[in-house]
Amino acid sequence: MSSESSPSESAGPLSDRRPLIAFAWLWVGAPLCYGLYELVQKATQLFTG
Repeated sequence: MSSESSPSESAGPLSDRRPLIAFAWLWVGAPLCYGLYELVQKATQLFTG
């Protein structure tokens, strides 16, 4: 009776959460990428005239 879990037991809950994790990354990443894109656009306008 060891306290270590087998790899198949620890992978179960993670594999169930993969769509949620992907959605969370998109939820944060999409606005972040858009904001960075807008920042670059404004910065180029600022420094190039």
